[in-house]
Formats: sequence, structure tokens, C-alpha cells
Amino acid sequence: MSADVGPPMSVERQAVAAQVLIRASRPRRARGLGYWAPPFLLFLAFLGVWYLISYVVLDGDRRFLLPPPHSVVRVAFLDTYSVTELLRGLGLTAQVALLGLLLAIGIGITVAVLMSQARWIERSLYPYAVILQTLPILAMVPLIAFWFGYGFNARVLVCVLIALFPIINNTLFGLRSVDQGQCDLFALHRTGRIIRLWKLQLPAALPAIFAGFRISAGLAVIGAIVGDFFFKQGDPGIGVLIDLYRSRLQSEQLIGAVILSSALGIVVFWFFSFLTKRVVGGWHESALDDPSS
Repeated sequence: MSADVGPPMSVERQAVAAQVLIRASRPRRARGLGYWAPPFLLFLAFLGVWYLISYVVLDGDRRFLLPPPHSVVRVAFLDTYSVTELLRGLGLTAQVALLGLLLAIGIGITVAVLMSQARWIERSLYPYAVILQTLPILAMVPLIAFWFGYGFNARVLVCVLIALFPIINNTLFGLRSVDQGQCDLFALHRTGRIIRLWKLQLPAALPAIFAGFRISAGLAVIGAIVGDFFFKQGDPGIGVLIDLYRSRLQSEQLIGAVILSSALGIVVFWFFSFLTKRVVGGWHESALDDPSS
């Protein structure tokens, strides 16, 4: 008497299972070395080019234009006053960027869900979302200052305007890309819009939604720094410090501020990448590692 056997796996599911087995079979040390070695070697090459420009291309009188890396570390990060000033500015910029990103996520997902439920809503709202993306934000900053002042709220609004469109676009794309056969199955069972949205569309759209989050994470940091450049009242953020160091020709502190700004964007991007793997990495093939790496 033969044992019961379930239905055969589809080709796609077999490919995903094969990727998981290949990834699990590789030694952990080899996977880590292969993952970290290329960026580390590229970083060493970058430092070498930096030292080459500082000591060979530039003479002593012009070395302030690009001081060597050890000088940047000593002046910007090992000096107590400099590092305290930089971290304080970075903290304010991080608050603005994170709050703007959270507001953009809430507004963007809400607008995309509404557009996915009716074509007339999409036709009404989507053109304005595109216009929002094409607005020259630098030209809008003075108007925002007139309407909302030069403080914290104006900087958050700039972040929202910059980070909003990728969330709307990616979420709408994910909601519209649900497999038609699954939609027909839900329609056959006469499920309502809310159940279909919650049980089918949103889970299927998660990879696209998180891709929008990662894009907007970097844009929110850029928006916070752009707001700092123009809204210079109140506590100085990292953008205000960058402009201040530029005017004083403090190259070490200027490069240190740029490094911290980049680090903030990387940390926020990494957080959403980590969240993506936690939420969709167990079932969606887009979150699996490339077995050839």
C-alpha cells in the first residue's frame, strides 16, 4: 500500500527550494568571506586613491582641499568638541528624517491602497503624485518657509515631499501585480474588498512595498539635509554644519559631516533591508541570496 503523496511542487517553488538548500549547504565562513571581501578590498583601494590625491596630486599649500583620512579621523572624530557638535547635528537630522519617512510611509500606503480600489480614484490622484515627484524641491523650499516657518515642521515637510512618491508608486505597483488566477479564486468565493486587500493584495505586494521603503529611506535623509541648508533657524542639523564648515574652510570637519550623513542613510537603508528579509525572506524568492555568489 503506497503512502499518500501531496501534489507535485511547481517549477518556481522547486527553484526556490533548491536555492535555499544550496545556500544552507555552503560553509558559513566561506559565505561570510565571499560577502565581505569585495567591499573591503574596494574600500582599501578607495583609501589608497585618497592618500594618493592628498600627498601626490596636491601640494602642501592645497592639501586642505582634501586632507588625508587619518587627519579627518583625528580632527573630526577624535576631538571632543568636534565629535560632540557633529553627533548633536546628526541626531537632529536623524529625527527629522525618521519622522518625515514615517509620515511618508503612512500617507503613501494610504493613497496607494485607495488608488488600487477604484480606477477613478487612481485617475484622480496619480497625476498629482507624479507632479509632486517632478516639483523642483529647491524652488519649493522658500514657499514652505513662508507658509510653515523655518523650524522643525518645515524640515519634516521637505522630507515627506521628497520621500512620498516612491512609496506610492511601489505600493500601487505591488497591489496591481497580484496573480490574476488568485484574484479570480477570491472572486469565485465572493470575498469582499477588505478581505481581498488584507488576505491577498497586501501580502503579495510586500516585496514591492519594502523596495519603496528602502528608496525613500535614503531620500528622507537627503530631504533632511536639504532642509537644513535652507531652514537655518533653531538647533543646527548636519546640513547646517556642512554649510558652516564650508564657509570656514574646515575641510576635516566638513568631510566628517559628509561621512556621518552617508552613514545615517546607510543605517536607515540597512534597517529596511533587514526588515524586508524578516518579513518576506522566508517565502519570497527576491529575498534569497544569489547561489552563484
